[in-house]
Amino acid sequence: MPYRFSTVLTRCFASMCLALLMPLGAVHAAEPKHNTLTDKELADGWILLFDGETLYGWKPNKEADWEVVDGTIRASKGKPTLLTSTSEYANYELKVDFKASPKTNSGVFLRVPQTGGDIEKNMYELNIAPADNPYPTGSLVRRKRAAEVLPDDAWHTFDVTADGGHVIVKLDGKQVLSYFDPIPAPAGRIALQFNEGPIQFRSIKLRPLGTKSIFNGRDLAGWKVYPEAEKKKSVYSVTDNGELNVKNGPGSLESEGKYADFLLQFEVFSNGKHLNSGVFFRSIPGEFTNGYECQIHNGYKDGDRTKPLDYGTGGFYRRQPARLVNSDDFKWVPITLNVTGNHMAAWVNGVQVSDWTDTRKPDSNPRKGLRTEAGTLSIQGHDPTTDLSFRKLRIVEFPTLNGGKSAK
Repeated sequence: MPYRFSTVLTRCFASMCLALLMPLGAVHAAEPKHNTLTDKELADGWILLFDGETLYGWKPNKEADWEVVDGTIRASKGKPTLLTSTSEYANYELKVDFKASPKTNSGVFLRVPQTGGDIEKNMYELNIAPADNPYPTGSLVRRKRAAEVLPDDAWHTFDVTADGGHVIVKLDGKQVLSYFDPIPAPAGRIALQFNEGPIQFRSIKLRPLGTKSIFNGRDLAGWKVYPEAEKKKSVYSVTDNGELNVKNGPGSLESEGKYADFLLQFEVFSNGKHLNSGVFFRSIPGEFTNGYECQIHNGYKDGDRTKPLDYGTGGFYRRQPARLVNSDDFKWVPITLNVTGNHMAAWVNGVQVSDWTDTRKPDSNPRKGLRTEAGTLSIQGHDPTTDLSFRKLRIVEFPTLNGGKSAK
């Protein structure tokens, strides 16, 4: 199975021990699995924004005692601050568990711009606050008040849908707010707030909305093998199961579409041990695999998944290796790739494994410097051993992010 971090493994062992003392099924009812995704959630495109052990993929904007304890993100003292995701998102469904003391005033911020944030104009503050606050828990501060809910030092769950200018908030499964913004805040980051009083968060997960298929499962419409690649050896085909298969190599299958800022999701199956492939993006159209590469390679050294071979699945080849190999050969592996401005990140089996910012000088050639221009996607055939299958290729563009320029 893919590596799920030590705390998850410890909980699983504890649950198995407890199962010896309890009736079948009781363990699952008594001990929910926080900070994980079900098979159905993975199939539906959900990703974890918090791995349950580290603050990987998050960055505070001021000093506060943000820490991870017992599978939760916590803060209780310091300056009012935002712990902000390093990646940006546009339309999505977001779920997050939170626990606040009766006097805590905190919140979850949506679509936070990199600079110049204003909760009345270009982002949203989903409040966590007592009933006597002008905007009690479930409200959008300075936009719309929700039903009064008193924080009671117990765990609660926000389920938020942000789709264009429509924001829907459910609290513990009950809808408490529906808000329409005539001038919607553009895409941006997600942030957890520490303001006043202790606050805890866990099970932070997101499902992107608005993705569109770029592979029809019948033929290679929308894709092409350009002249230089025709001299290569890869064979691309569509299987009877509606999967895109690549054998042999080298070679490259290039998308007709061009993308700058986007979120791409797909599943890949390696039909051999430690096969090498990749998905290139922001590639120069017509040039052989000349773009950034999200690597596909499920091998790792010395039995240690934190030591990837050849950058590892979800790593950025020659730029940043995956921090762990969270995938296996001979199994379908869901991958999410998020690219905005000069920042890129990848999730493998729902867990973030890379988080890289290209700080090089701008250059139209991504081998030489930062490329933010739209470019093609391409699926790599690496060598004669290549035999991989792809399915569920879906993408959503973020046309308003960074104006097509490098993120500052």
